[in-house]
Parts: sequence; structure tokens; C-alpha cells
Amino acid sequence: MNVLHGIRVIDLGNFITGPYAAMLLAEYGADVVKIERPGLGDPFRSFKGGLYSPQYQSHNRHKRSIAIDYTKPAGLEIVLDLLKTADAVVMNNRPGVSDKMGLGFEKLHALNPRLVYCAITGFGPDGPYAARPAYDNVGQTLSGWLSLYHDGDDPRVGGPAVSDGLTGVYACMGMLGALFDRERTGIGRKVEVSMLEATMAFGIEPIGQYLATGTAPTRYSRGAMSQAFMLECKDGKRVGLHMSSPDKFWEALTRAMERPDLLQKYPDRNSRVERYEEVGRDFALVFRERTRDEWMKRLEEHDVPFAPERKIPDLADDEQIKHLNLFYEQEHPRYGKVKGMRRAVTYDGQREAKLRPPPDLGEHTDEVLRELGLSAEKVKALRDQGLLG
Repeated sequence: MNVLHGIRVIDLGNFITGPYAAMLLAEYGADVVKIERPGLGDPFRSFKGGLYSPQYQSHNRHKRSIAIDYTKPAGLEIVLDLLKTADAVVMNNRPGVSDKMGLGFEKLHALNPRLVYCAITGFGPDGPYAARPAYDNVGQTLSGWLSLYHDGDDPRVGGPAVSDGLTGVYACMGMLGALFDRERTGIGRKVEVSMLEATMAFGIEPIGQYLATGTAPTRYSRGAMSQAFMLECKDGKRVGLHMSSPDKFWEALTRAMERPDLLQKYPDRNSRVERYEEVGRDFALVFRERTRDEWMKRLEEHDVPFAPERKIPDLADDEQIKHLNLFYEQEHPRYGKVKGMRRAVTYDGQREAKLRPPPDLGEHTDEVLRELGLSAEKVKALRDQGLLG
């Protein structure tokens, strides 16, 4: 279950992309050591006040934290010693920043040729935008992703971070590939991923459609092609449908709705795609006739692809989510009960692993430095110099 047991990852990232990539590796069993500067550490820590914000917790489970001022030569020397023992390092900053920190690829590759070096940027290592700052909405906007979800003059942007999370996932995949390749070559690679490229890669269907046809998809193109609907029921609750392309699901839905006339009104898939808005209006009228529980029973009986809409507070009470046991609770020695979500992948039907709660700032400094071979006296001296948190 801990398929990365024995792999050590140094997490020098902040906010989402780097920490999330490292956390995914931790969930597969890697020993992830998060290196932070004393004081405030990762800026995400203080998003809600204090140093243990929910945003920080979400992207830093299963790690150990050491607080060390690596802007000072003595602190940087210790970080470099840690990197000599590491299998991978991940950082997210603008091009050139890591070199200025004394942590560039060439230096670390010479120090530890087996090290997999992951550099996450906003726009890539070079080019006209490379030096610009980048956060999630910048990636969503430039990649074309946001144009499919937002228009008009409303300045607000809805939904969770998309580009940040996707970039972390692609960075994790890149490191896994490099670690596998290292087993054959003995040499670590430089893995580079940008927020722009990751978000465009995830938008492969709309971009691919445009490349193939020369026609740009609209906001509802995917829903029309997939015959996907979100419908409000008599009790105000909603249910989502996705008919896809098999006729059997459309026919089953008309039986569940007791509306065989819709088979004549929309006789084939093309007519349903072209008249997507009209189909939606017809469905909306029918679904307001029964409660969601009534619809769920009928839809399941007729084998229609559907799901009840779940809002975030509802998830833990959903029968399937409870069955999968996706949420857990842990005790942190300082912050008490901490809740989390299990990894999305199982091995041989198992997903359990020895989990760590998100670490307090510098919680494992002494532990990690002892593993590195530093004596208690040396650690105390470094702390007295203000280099450790």
C-alpha cells in the first residue's frame, strides 16, 4: 500500500502546486520533508490566522516539517545535506529564483546525480511571460479554461482552484515517471511543468475539438454532446443526468419519465444535441413533478446514469462515500482533532497507510536533523543562532 516506501522527497514549495504534488507522493508512502523558514513558514499557513489554516492542511497531509533559515549559509548547508539523501525535490517559484537561493538544478544534480528535480512555474522556464507572477486564476484565464465557465461583466470567479491542483497532479506524475526511469538509468532528471501547460493539457477535449474542426466549443458544447443535465425536482433538490451516446440510456430515461412521446420528438442523437436547450426545458418541466427521492428510485430502476447533487457538507452522509470510508480523523498533539480525506487510489483493494496529520511549523526539525546525524549540541547551537524554528 505504501508503494513509495523508502523514497524521500524534499518539499520546498509554498501555497498549492508544489505542496500538493509532494502531498500526493506522501499519500503513496514517500517520506516528505517540508522545509520552511522559521516564523510564518508556508504563507498558506496563515490564510485564516494562526499557522494551521484549512488551506494549509488540505495540501500538506502526511508530511514532516522542519523550520530552517536556508537564506543563511549555515542553514543552506543543512538543506544541501538533506538533499544529498533525497530522491526528489519539488519547488514552485519563478524561473531563476531557485538558482539565486543556491538550489538550482545544475548545483543539486552535481551534488546528488540520482535526485529527481521538479521545477514548477507559471508559464514555463523562459519566454515573454516567464518572469510574471502566476496564481490559479492566471492559469485558468490564459489557458482558455475560464472562458468556458465565465463571461459577462461579473468580476467574481466561482469554484475552487483548478490550475493549481492540476499542475500539482501533473508534477506528481512527472516525478513518478522520473523515479521509474531512474531505476533503469541511475540518474535523476529535471522535471518541469507549468501551470499554463498543465491546464491546457487537462482541457484536451475542447482544445482538441478546435484543432480538429476549426470551431471553438461554447460553454454548453460538452453538455450538449454528452447529453448532461442538472435538473431541479419538486422539493427543490437537484439531480444530475449524463446520457452519453448510447441510445439505451435515452430510451431508459423516457421510460422512467413516462414520456414515450420524447422518442418521436427527438428521434436520434443529433437531434438531441442540436436541440439541447429545448430538451433541457422539456426535462425541467417533467422533473418538477416528483421529489428527488422519487426520481432517484425511478432512475435507478431503469438503469439511467444519474447522481443526486451533493454539496460539500453533504458528502460525509452519502451512502457510497460512507461505504468507501473516504474521510478520517486524527489527533494532532497541538491542534487536536484533524479531519482529512483518503487518497483516491487503492492497491490490491487497500488504501490504508500510516498517515500523518498536517505538521505544525518545525514540528519535526529535531527529529529530521538527528536522522541526518547532527548531535543535540549542534542542533541547540543552530537554534541559538536563530537558524531553526
